[in-house]
Amino acid sequence: MAWIILIASGVLEAVWATALGKSEGFTKLWPSVIFGVALVVSMGGLAYAMRDISVGTAYAVWVGIGASLTVLYAMIFGGEPASLIKILLILGLVGCVVGLKLVDGSH
Repeated sequence: MAWIILIASGVLEAVWATALGKSEGFTKLWPSVIFGVALVVSMGGLAYAMRDISVGTAYAVWVGIGASLTVLYAMIFGGEPASLIKILLILGLVGCVVGLKLVDGSH
């Protein structure tokens, strides 16, 4: 269960990071609200997952998921240019996150 919550929290990290950018310095209401809610839920899920998953692994997985999804979202919807090297680097990041899950000895 901790891994499922950690993955969901990583997805919410991408949500709050994207909303933060769209809030334009907290001058837009709904992106700011989405940022705040997603941030609190994401951090709460990370904290919950760290009860069963080592801190280093949990944090790296959380950040890796959030960073990967944020970059992918920006390339698909945000006008950030996509390139083969960016996609390969994201796949490498995802591979490292999966590797951390596989070698984590807590479960």
